[in-house]
Parts: sequence; C-alpha cells; structure tokens
Amino acid sequence: MWAQIDFWVCAAGSVVTGVAVFRVDSMARATFALLASFVFAAGTVLLLNLAYLGVLVILMMIMEMVVMAVFMIMYMMNPAGLMPMTMVHNQKGSLAIAGGVFVALAAGIFLIPWPTSAEPQPADPTRALGEALMGSKMLVMMVLGLCLFATMVATVVLAAHRGRYDRYGDRLDAKRPDDPVRGGLNR
Repeated sequence: MWAQIDFWVCAAGSVVTGVAVFRVDSMARATFALLASFVFAAGTVLLLNLAYLGVLVILMMIMEMVVMAVFMIMYMMNPAGLMPMTMVHNQKGSLAIAGGVFVALAAGIFLIPWPTSAEPQPADPTRALGEALMGSKMLVMMVLGLCLFATMVATVVLAAHRGRYDRYGDRLDAKRPDDPVRGGLNR
C-alpha cells in the first residue's frame, strides 16, 4: 500500500518538476527543477529495491546539476542565471510534439502486452541486474572503471605541471613568485 503511494508521489513529483523546467523563468531555477525531477525518478528506482542504482542516480544528478549551476553563475551574462528569460522556443510546435510523444508513450503503456514471470524476485536485485547486463564480464568492467578513473586523475595531474604554490619555491619561502610570464604585480 505505502509502496504504491510512494510510487505515485515520485511519479507525480517527477512530472510536475519536469514541467517546471520549462515553466520557470531562469536557468538556475530550471536547473534545480531538473535536479528535483531526476531525484523523484531515482526514487522510483529505489522503490524497486535497487538501492545502489537509485543512490547512484541521485548522486550523479546532484553533481551534474551543481556543476551546471556553478558554470551558469560563472559564465552567464545575467547574475547567477536568475534574470527572467524564456526557456522554450517555438512554443506551439514544441507543445504539439511533446503532447504527441506523451500520447504515444501513454498508449504504449496500455497497449503493449507486458511479460510476466512466475519466478521469485532475486535476493539481491542489484547483483542480478549487474549479472544480466555484464554477465561474466563484471570484474573486467569494474577494473576497467578503476583504470579509467586513474587515467583521468593522472591526466589532470600531468596537465597542470605548475601548481598554485610552486612559484614560491619548494619550501614556499621565496619573497617574490617565480612566474613564467611577468605580470603587473611582479614588475
């Protein structure tokens, strides 16, 4: 009973905040409305007892949306992306396309004969999903993920050969910074 109520709250919240993305009048508000929509969608994943995937979606979406908000604050002409602006172009056309897609997807929900299974649910749904997706290659994919992460970290470290404090010497005891290009403060 409570699971059904939670599902409908998450579903309605996801749709309402998804609509809010296009109804609010600033990029910052649209970003946080999109974040809320993804968090509600992740809530439905959590209701399927896929805790790892649900938490992963929530964490990924929070980080993505926060990074997007930071870049908006840094680079947008209007302060913090809070100035009023329209988020939709060709409103009538986009409304017609969105309405058509919604009707087609909703019809598909009711017209498609969904498969049923008499098998019991697995004890660990996350592991079962991983096995279904990766099969015997799960360990390889986990190691590959760690290698890719190590490669990204190493690339960043190698790309920045001079750190913030390197120009003051190894012991940070230089009176003047040793900058490669002399600036206005070091003349």
